[in-house]
Amino acid sequence: MSREPASVAEPASPVSSSVPLFDSRAFLRNVPEEPGVYRMIGEGERVLYVGKAKNLKRRVSSYFQKTLSSPRIAMMVAQIERVDITPTRSEAEALILENNLIKSLAPRYNILFRDDKTYPHIELSADEFPRLAYHRGAFTRGARYFGPFPNVYAVRESIHLLQKTFQLRTCENSAFQNRSRACLLHQIKRCSAPCVGQIDAEAYRHDVRLASRFLDGQANEVIDDLSAKMQAAAEKLAFEAAAACRDQVRVLQAVLHRQFVDSRKDEDVDIIAAVEAGGWVCINIAMVRGGRHLGDRPQFPSGASVVDARDGLLAFVEQHYAEHPAPTRILVAHEIEPVREVLGEIMAQTPAVVLPRHVAEKAWMEMAEKNAHLAIEARSRDAGRIGERLQALREALDLAELPARIECFDISHTMGEATVASCVVCVDGAMKKSEYRRYNISGITPGDDFAAMRQALERRYGKVAAGEGVRPDLILIDGGRGQVSAAAAMLGEVGLASINMVGVAKGEGRKAGLETLIFPDGSEGMALGGHSPALHLVIEIRDEAHRFAITGHRARRGKARLSSKLEDIPGVGPARRRNLLATFGGLDGVRNATVEDLCRVDGVSRKLAEQIYSGLH
Repeated sequence: MSREPASVAEPASPVSSSVPLFDSRAFLRNVPEEPGVYRMIGEGERVLYVGKAKNLKRRVSSYFQKTLSSPRIAMMVAQIERVDITPTRSEAEALILENNLIKSLAPRYNILFRDDKTYPHIELSADEFPRLAYHRGAFTRGARYFGPFPNVYAVRESIHLLQKTFQLRTCENSAFQNRSRACLLHQIKRCSAPCVGQIDAEAYRHDVRLASRFLDGQANEVIDDLSAKMQAAAEKLAFEAAAACRDQVRVLQAVLHRQFVDSRKDEDVDIIAAVEAGGWVCINIAMVRGGRHLGDRPQFPSGASVVDARDGLLAFVEQHYAEHPAPTRILVAHEIEPVREVLGEIMAQTPAVVLPRHVAEKAWMEMAEKNAHLAIEARSRDAGRIGERLQALREALDLAELPARIECFDISHTMGEATVASCVVCVDGAMKKSEYRRYNISGITPGDDFAAMRQALERRYGKVAAGEGVRPDLILIDGGRGQVSAAAAMLGEVGLASINMVGVAKGEGRKAGLETLIFPDGSEGMALGGHSPALHLVIEIRDEAHRFAITGHRARRGKARLSSKLEDIPGVGPARRRNLLATFGGLDGVRNATVEDLCRVDGVSRKLAEQIYSGLH
């Protein structure tokens, strides 16, 4: 828990332009040398910047030196009227508090590298027969994680390689624990089938150890061990075992030789390129693990009003390595000392930060910089296209400003069954999936789309009217005049009738490009034509709302139908139903189980298992 902010000096009242807005000397006398969070406050109580520090006094005082690190910092310091600090008990608390404050306050000068997704990892579970799996998100106690990987393709390729070489299982525990025969992966030599005893625990653990060593970057040692094992098996005339080892060695050697750039060393390196071009700044991180180049990941800063390549590089280093383990070496093209200082603030033991020296390192940096330039070109093209579409939509609807935030609603059901409403969000022309919402509709006449739309908007905008949530610039309704009228009436009741809204009615034959825009004031609909950039944007958002709604509807309908089927089977009461769902991990698992699988559940005889199987198929 953070303690209360320390008392701060009152801002000086400016008498003339030469008098500073903030008396930094008086303020710094009372700043403690403790970890914590600081907030730079400007005119009108606007938060300019939020930062964390291992030592508040040292970090905050660095902003008031004669020579500042960049024009961006100088511009910010000139606007400071007050500094608030919050000491914390640890650096970890400071990191959490800083993150929360940045999200809630949106400071103007913070550089943010936001990605809705974390970096992917490979997971080896903590089971008796560990499962090899793609993982993204929080770590589970006991499991081993390898990574991070720069993208999903690097993870998928690595898992595919490990399946071919070490044949570790990839199935979910619910399937693994209830198999009666080996699956297709065993038949094509991608799994050793521990589920049905085709391999004993010790042999499987040996394969897991080899896979772990390979993922840890010890590929050459693994190949040497397999080669020795192959030779020993051949000497004992165990030719099938020798051939299996030979195939494993060939696969691993082929992967190592296929690397575009191979360092010839089992090393872990991050290559960070900071590129500024065309008004954009891109920070591209490439990852080398065990000497294998795994690809790269370009990222663009957001949030700050002024960003250059140097500021972007330092902000990325601080944010990335606060959450991800650092390799033994980090390559940068410049700014070695500032990067070391940033790492020293957030890490007890800093990795080596160096310039590219030999041919392979220079090739890595050239690749990273080239890919950063390509990412900037792609982002610039996309921004131009998005801007054109938003401007066309503003002109078509005669809006006062560009519709920066668009929300679209759709209703999905089957003859009134399992009605689900979707709300998808488009911000600055790009879909923002983290803010999508689904609403399970209830308490209406089945099939009444007007009432369903009204309920969905009431649940969404009732909160906005109460001061919670973000108000959109434009609402799209997938439907005709009835849905639009119901939506307009609801918005009027909660005092949000001023929000721009338009319906999207399907054209003749439901053909794309023939849609008509419907207005809540009852005026004649507008057909923009299939070549309109504005209509392209509207259709893209509408189709996404439809996809999101129908996916939710199918899941709700399938769950309801299967649950109902289970309840209708004689002999399956609440206790047996709970046992079945727990054993197979849910309704889908019960439906996919064989009669033999069902017999293994406590309280389920073969006769009942056959009844359950027949009732679900």
